Amino acid sequence: MGNNVIIIGSGFSSLAAACYLQKSGKNVTVLEKNEQIGGRASVLEEDGFKFDMGPSWYWMPDIFERFFNDFDKEVSDYYQLKKLSPAYNVYFGENDFVTIADKLDTIINTFEETDPGSGKKLEKFIKEAKKNYDVAMQELVYKPGISILELVTSETVSRLNLFVTNISSEVKKITKNKKLQSILEFPVLFLGAKPEKTPAFYNFMNYADFGGGTWYPEGGMNEIVKGMVSLGKSLGVNYRVNEEVIAIKAENGNVKSVKTNLKDYNVDIVVSGADYAHTETLLSSELRNFKEEYWDKKTFAPSAFLYYVGFTGDAEELEHHNLFFDTDFKLHAEEIYDKKCLPGAPLFYANFPSKTDKSLAPKGMSTAFFLIPVAVDIDDNEQMHDRYFDLIMKRIEKCTGVTLKDRIVFKKSFGVNDFKTRYHSCKGNAYGLANTLLQTSILRPGIRNKKVNNLFYTGQLTVPGPGVPPALISGKIVSDYILKQNL
Repeated sequence: MGNNVIIIGSGFSSLAAACYLQKSGKNVTVLEKNEQIGGRASVLEEDGFKFDMGPSWYWMPDIFERFFNDFDKEVSDYYQLKKLSPAYNVYFGENDFVTIADKLDTIINTFEETDPGSGKKLEKFIKEAKKNYDVAMQELVYKPGISILELVTSETVSRLNLFVTNISSEVKKITKNKKLQSILEFPVLFLGAKPEKTPAFYNFMNYADFGGGTWYPEGGMNEIVKGMVSLGKSLGVNYRVNEEVIAIKAENGNVKSVKTNLKDYNVDIVVSGADYAHTETLLSSELRNFKEEYWDKKTFAPSAFLYYVGFTGDAEELEHHNLFFDTDFKLHAEEIYDKKCLPGAPLFYANFPSKTDKSLAPKGMSTAFFLIPVAVDIDDNEQMHDRYFDLIMKRIEKCTGVTLKDRIVFKKSFGVNDFKTRYHSCKGNAYGLANTLLQTSILRPGIRNKKVNNLFYTGQLTVPGPGVPPALISGKIVSDYILKQNL
């Protein structure tokens, strides 16, 4: 087969796949429907303020390093990292918060001071979580999800109990303190499922949090995108923006061309990092892996209401990353996954990146990013966004004494309908499919089209799952699989 490769979409998985396939000798073109490369990791720049539009947490630095090392490069060749100290604050009420430090020993002491006896249990838990992290990163997450045998190793067999128990039950063994429990369950938000529905094996995310630390790429998360594009261009990858794929045309079991709003491309291989469900609609119905009803039965990670805010002055007592858990964690999860309704009193996340990076705002001003997890496929509008924004502003003031609303000079919101419009996101999801037991590895949508030989999928709806590091891994997985097929 020939070497012309079209990659649809330009999120992290697409950018990774482009680099790997170009390095192998393919001629790769990346097609992005929006005005800039990066997918959900786009950047918003207005009135002198700069905002990351999507991902804002930098965990698992070893995965980023591994990606660039595959090309004999280092992360530091493209962007500089700063470890955040402290990592983040978690607020539970008025002047009631827990600070998560940048060192594991300090975090263990915090737990012990809050709940005597929990420190040693946490220390043991994180040691086991690190073992799971090593097993996951070395043996599991780089597998293509083609065969159940991928999951069968001596290490996974010895950990079988961790796949049939859940995060919530394991956390309760460490501490009875509800606040500390919620902190340990928080990383599951990145996996997009209720703690009681997430296999205990995924406690490796707790190691990623407490053991690996929280980092910040100077200039913002979009600097990673720029670095990957710079690498890709040096290899010969071609990137095109404002060019949306509107049809994938196949004959006799192979894609022959890709049609965009501008032209037709003759192709030998197609990799879609665009939304999986949307990609399938670009094919004639008989060539799709799944019917529309398939997606209705899946458990999606949440959608979100996002707010990009510029304001005068500083964020004062708040840290770079802040979680507001001053309401009922369990009830909010039920509203997202079970009731699928608007939250009454949502948990939310507040990010103040200009506390770390002054380049993101004009002198004397600051940037903020707020995220409220909400159920997928709800109908939203600007008035609804404003109502929830007012709610979280009042809660920030109540918990911290910091008043922001009167100092706001720029605000833009982004919601469920925006995820659908900008990213063709299935049901408006923000993170992909939840990593429940029945949506893990081979039980996720596969990386290959079963009816078209040269069409493949990458990204958060397929293996290994949601998050930026998994997206990098997904791009490597699909590339390795294609090259092993000698396509």
